[in-house]
This record gives sequence, structure tokens and C-alpha cells, in this order.
Amino acid sequence: MTVGSSYRGKRVARVGMMRVTAKDAGLDTAIADSARALLDRQNQDGHWVFELEADATIPAEYILYTHYLDERDPALEAKIAVYLRRIQDSTHGGWPLFHGGDFNISASVKAYYALKAAGDSIDAPHMVRARAAILAHGGAAKANVFTRILLALFGQIPWRGVPVMPVEIMLLPGWFPFHLDKVSYWSRTVIVPLTVLMTLKPRARNPLNIAIPELFVTPPDREKIWPMAQDHSLWGRAFRMLDSVLQVAEPHFPKGARRRALDLARAWVDERLNGLDGLGAIFPAMVNSVLMYDVLGVPADDPRVVVAKESIRRLLVIGEDSAYCQPCVSPVWDTALAAHALLEAGGEAAEAGVAKAAQWLAERQITDVAGDWAARKPGLAPGGWAFQYNNAHYPDVDDTAVVLGVLDRVDPARYAPEIARGLVWLDGMQSKGGGWGAFDVDNTHFHLNAIPFADHGALLDPPTADVSARCVSVLSTVGGADANADTAPVRDGVAYLLAEQEADGSWFGRWGTNYIYGTWSALAALNAAGLDHGHPALRKAVEWLLSRQREDGGWGEDGRSYWADQPRGTGPVSTPSQTAWALLGLMAAGEADHPAVARGISWLMENRNSEGLWDEEAYTAVGFPRVFYLRYHGYRAFFPLWALARYRNLGRSNGGRVVYGL
Repeated sequence: MTVGSSYRGKRVARVGMMRVTAKDAGLDTAIADSARALLDRQNQDGHWVFELEADATIPAEYILYTHYLDERDPALEAKIAVYLRRIQDSTHGGWPLFHGGDFNISASVKAYYALKAAGDSIDAPHMVRARAAILAHGGAAKANVFTRILLALFGQIPWRGVPVMPVEIMLLPGWFPFHLDKVSYWSRTVIVPLTVLMTLKPRARNPLNIAIPELFVTPPDREKIWPMAQDHSLWGRAFRMLDSVLQVAEPHFPKGARRRALDLARAWVDERLNGLDGLGAIFPAMVNSVLMYDVLGVPADDPRVVVAKESIRRLLVIGEDSAYCQPCVSPVWDTALAAHALLEAGGEAAEAGVAKAAQWLAERQITDVAGDWAARKPGLAPGGWAFQYNNAHYPDVDDTAVVLGVLDRVDPARYAPEIARGLVWLDGMQSKGGGWGAFDVDNTHFHLNAIPFADHGALLDPPTADVSARCVSVLSTVGGADANADTAPVRDGVAYLLAEQEADGSWFGRWGTNYIYGTWSALAALNAAGLDHGHPALRKAVEWLLSRQREDGGWGEDGRSYWADQPRGTGPVSTPSQTAWALLGLMAAGEADHPAVARGISWLMENRNSEGLWDEEAYTAVGFPRVFYLRYHGYRAFFPLWALARYRNLGRSNGGRVVYGL
């Protein structure tokens, strides 16, 4: 395999800050060194897994989870407390959702409570600052629904301070306005065990009796009005009225129906417990499953409980002085993206590493479980990949597309069966209108965003431009450039992407921050599908990316851009991953020889660290916009390498069009 041999035409970059050209020996050296550094992080069996960091809420919840069960580990608590103190914002005194972000009331309440539980004095300067910030923003009563549920479990607020979500939802028929099949996978796995807790209303053991009355402006038992999602639609008014009725009626529900619902909830969790990877393979669902078993009286030595607790412990990242808990792990995603970067870099060592990675990925295709997605696609054969090590009920459309791209580039003949199954599944997961969601088909019951429980605005998994772009990219190119570009799924996908383009020329990034990520994704897809580089949509997107380049030559965008009143494509600093996305997008649009690309390449060259990679403190990904942000520690490693290598390969080939889907 000769990496880069499929490029046609020749392009040489114009002069940039460092006068970097595709023939620059320094560029070759940088690519080789960065590839070597990435390969050094590959596991023996062929996969990569980098740390995945969220905000203060997950490590704070871990401390409180151990206090709930009276299973404290003081030494570990102390290390997590070091981490929480370190990420406290020095400007506003609270905790943000992403590095350098604004104060967030819910993250701050949880972090403060966890630190107090870990032994921090409320008179310590950092606790005084945090408490003042929380009270200045209305106090703990203003936190979101999930935070208030945690506070209710610890007896810090009355249960009337949270919306009603009774376990009897397990009994609702499919035609009812609310049904589990109508919400996202992450909502399902969190909600089902949580409804058991919200119905039975257990009390945390809380062995040290840690309370936080000092965080309330009005004592909770005297609080009259609790925050509720203020959706002014007819659905919103109807759901709020229903909640007010349920607050009175729920305690009087028939006992027989309640028993049946509790049994169904437990059985639902049992079926999806997912071994050492945990329910849904995400922290909130995993913790809720443990607490559900606890309140149902399942013994602590029951294999389900033992395994569920171990799945949570496996999310911990424990250092010499500090520790934190990850929201989940990302080995399939990390491995597939690292493989794409190394395929672009080339060389014998890279090819050997990618070959091992491809085999590891191929072995993890899900072929024997028809997951929750099958409720909408009952006749579709399984064939996707999960995001985590194992999550058979919830394969990820985005991961599946990226993995298929790797297998097709490495050895399409050897992996023909896996590729064929994956393509069938990917085709089948397309939603009406031509787009793809991340885990489900037609998960567009938007009226459910109006329920009081859904104040986070992330109950659903509708089609998005970034996931759809990845599917179009791969479906267009697997089996050879332009081999599938004229199929109905690709045509519909392209039409969806063109319709989703923003007025300014960008695309929204649901899973990466934000418009830079979405625009790279869409440009890669439209190029793969064969759109002419002179197409108005591509020209407009190119102009938008060029207009967002920073003075230093890089690109950067922070999480504020998910709010409608904030600028798009801008941030306080240039970041390696977002600079790489912008460059990959411009090159996909035929702009490899634009001076802006040379300047961006120069920025990446100048900002490599001593290990041959890049440093990136910024959170450049998102779990739920405006609610939950992510820092993939691997993004600093593979995306910049990918961009440098593609720039070199385009400059040394016989043609300027990127022929790969990604």
C-alpha cells in the first residue's frame, strides 16, 4: 500500500508564515515524528484509547455516588478533590462547562457539594468564592433537573422540587405522546433506572450527613416555585399542566401497575447491563443502574451489582496527585480516527500499525444483537460499531462510517464481509429527509423537548449535519472514488446537507465544536459525493472558513457558539484540532494552494510540542450543546497529523481533489 498514490494532479502551497511547501523537508520530518508519537500510544492489540474529559459534574457525582452507598474511598476522594479545585474558574469562582467557559450553576453546585463531602471546609477561600458565585446566580434551587434529582436523593430538597417521572412510563403504549422508543438512546438508559429512583424516592446513606443549606437563597422547604422548562408551545403548556396533576396523583397510583412497571424497568436494565462496559456504556446510566438495584434490594454481592460497580470504577483516571472520572471511553472512535491520520502519513511503521488497528476494529463489528434501533427498523440486519469497547444495543452511526472508511482503505478485499454488512446497516439507518442521527432513525419527536424533565434540551437524537456528512462521505467512496455517489441514499444525503447549510455558509456541528467542525464534515462529504468545487455551497463555505482564520494563522472556536447570540467560528485561542478541521475542509473544497492553508499549516508546524504532538486545553467537542462539553485528549494527536500529511500528499500528487471520503 502506497499512501497518497491515489491523488491526482499537482499542487504546491503558496508562501505562508514559514514558507512551508508540500516539498519542505521539515514537513516530512514533522509528519514522521508526529506519526511515531501517535504510534507510541497504540496498545499492543492494535487499538488506541485516549482520555475523555468532561466538566466538574462527572467527578463530583462520583464522590457523591460513593457517599450515597456509604462506600467511600478517602484517598481517592482526596485526589478527585484536587482535580475539582484545579478546574475551578479563577474569574467567576464557580465551575464552567468547558475550559474558560462561563459560570454554570449546576456544575458549581455539584462540585461544591462534592468538595464539602470530601472534607473541604466551607470557610476555605475556594469554597467561599464558589458559594458566593452560586448564591449570586440564585442558589442551588436554580440548578437543572438532574442536579435537583441528586439533591432530592440526598434529602437537600423536597421531591416536589423536581418534575414527576413515574416508573409507570414503562407501561405506556407506543402510540402515546411519550414512549421510550421516541427518545434517544442516552435518554432511555438514563431514564429507565432513574424512574425507579424517582418513584421509590430512596434516601442516600450519606454517612457523614453532609448537607448544603448554605447554597440556598430560600430554604428548600419554603421554596414555592421551582425551575421548569419554559416552553410556551401548546405541548409545553400541556406537559406542565400534566406535571402539576401528577405531583398530586402519583403517590396514589395502583400498586399492581406499579409492581409490573418496576419489574419491567429492572428487566429492561438487566437485558442491557452490558457487562464491564456498563448500561449504555455512559456514566450517568451506569450509576443509576447501581442505585436502582440498591433501592430494589438486590444484594451487594449479586453479579449484576458487582459488575455494574466495576464498570464505573473503570472510568476513573487516577494520577499520582489527582484523579477524575470520565463520562465514557472512546476506543473505537479514537482507533478509527488515528488510523485515518496514519493512513495519510504513510510509511512502513504507520501501515503496520494501521493493519493491526483495522483487525481490532473488524473484530468489534456488532452482528448478533438487534439493538434499540430495531424498534424503528425491525427488518434491518445488525452491522454497526459502537463508540466504546462494547455497547451492542447501541451501535454508533458516526463510528460505523469512520470505521468503514478505514477498512476500505486498508484492505477492501479482506474486509469485504464487514464492509458489506456495515454499508447495509448504514443505508438502513438513514432518516426521512436524507439525514442520519447518531443512534436512531427518525428520532424527531420534538414535542418531547417540552416536557418539564427535559430542561437540558437533549432528549432526542435527530439527524445532524456532521453525522450525515460522514455517512455521505463513506457511502460515496467505499469501493472506489465516485463508485456510489449516484445512489439514492447519497443523493438524499447531499440534498439534506445542502438544505442544512447556514445562511453564512457554515454548517452546525452537533458532536464537535462547532461550526468549524460541521463545515469540515460537510465539505468532505460534498467533495466525496462529486460536487464541483465551484458549486455555490462550497464557495460560500470556503469564504466562511477563510473569514474565521485568526491572525496567528490558526482557527479556534469555543463552546459559547452553541448559544444563538454568540459569534460562530471564533474563540479566544487557535486550537490544533480546529485548525486541522478548517484545513481539511479547505483542502476538500480544492483550496490546498490557498495562502490561508499555508498559514494554517505553518501554525501547526510552529505549535508542535517536544513529543511531536500538540497541546490542547480547550474543549473542542460536545456531548449536549449548552449542557455538556468534552475534551478528547486524542484530538490533539491525530487531527493535526492528518492535516499536515494530506497537505503534503496533495502537493506531491498529480491532482488536487481529495479522493477519500474523510
